[in-house]
Amino acid sequence: MKYVDRHDPVTRAWTADAIRAVEADANRSCDTHLHVFPLPSHWGVDLYLKDESVHPTGSLKHRLARSLFLYGLANGWIGPTTTIIEASSGSTAVSEAYFARLLGLPFIAVIPATTSPEKREIIEFYGGKCHLVDDPGTIYAESHRLAAETGGHYMDQFTYAERATDWRGNNNIAESIFQQMSLERHPEPSWIVVGAGTGGTSATIGRYIRYRRHQTRLCVADPEGSAFYPSWESGDEHPGSGSRIEGIGRPRVEPSFLPTVIDRMTQVPDALSIAAMHWVREATRRDVGGSTGTNMAAAVQIIKEMRANGERGSVVTLICDGGERYRDTYGSATWLAEKGIDITPHLAELHQFLLT
Repeated sequence: MKYVDRHDPVTRAWTADAIRAVEADANRSCDTHLHVFPLPSHWGVDLYLKDESVHPTGSLKHRLARSLFLYGLANGWIGPTTTIIEASSGSTAVSEAYFARLLGLPFIAVIPATTSPEKREIIEFYGGKCHLVDDPGTIYAESHRLAAETGGHYMDQFTYAERATDWRGNNNIAESIFQQMSLERHPEPSWIVVGAGTGGTSATIGRYIRYRRHQTRLCVADPEGSAFYPSWESGDEHPGSGSRIEGIGRPRVEPSFLPTVIDRMTQVPDALSIAAMHWVREATRRDVGGSTGTNMAAAVQIIKEMRANGERGSVVTLICDGGERYRDTYGSATWLAEKGIDITPHLAELHQFLLT
């Protein structure tokens, strides 16, 4: 009888302690807040913003990074000396840098050179290194190359986002939304609106809705230049040019994107996304980022349709991250002028929306 024993008690003990440390991070955090957006009560339609910016690393991607680390640790892909590599537009890299530092592991973020300086500074604050690429389409190959070169592990959020999170529950974002809505006047949302970067959030929410037999519909808001919307519209895969709205939109349809659980997709112009970002800050005093603006633009369109059809109900969307990360870009009049982006007419329309 032959056998091969590769049990390493030291690595096994380190992995157990690493999983404890990552789960302890979640244990220290309360659930994220669900804010009511100020719509006129007599409309009969309520809008809620789930504030994912209050996570320790300031964005929705904190949930994803935690899940990816637990997935890598449980699969035996991450050990006590593993260099962690990730392809990211910024926020996932920020969150993964945080968890890498928590475990004492080196971290390299492969990010587009256009990523905001604020995000790069936060990645480096958590001990990560930024590896910049001029062509966003090369981040995948470059991440594979660096992982091979360092003997590290490429986390590959774009492949594993939809499977690293337990979509059945376990306090995922979908379960959290429905629990927090339970005492509202329209407890089962008519719509949940999210953007797509990896596609992991929409996959988790869409699966959960079906698994729990809710009638809620799922809308994915996509920025211009992204490959997701044209591919959804035609049913065939179309390459995109990429997105100027950081954190969402991709130049290709990512493996984690699950179109079959989505009821509707909306393509949002960049100027409208940024206008909606400014409008949310005016209406709520909450400083939000550009991807939140994309979500809000799609949510407003749905609410207009619900009112026109005499429907009552609730709509839930996400605050993905805070606006402090975009002071020098979406929040800057100079930057907007340089990019030829005029948000004025869209802002006027959004102001009028609340007055109509």
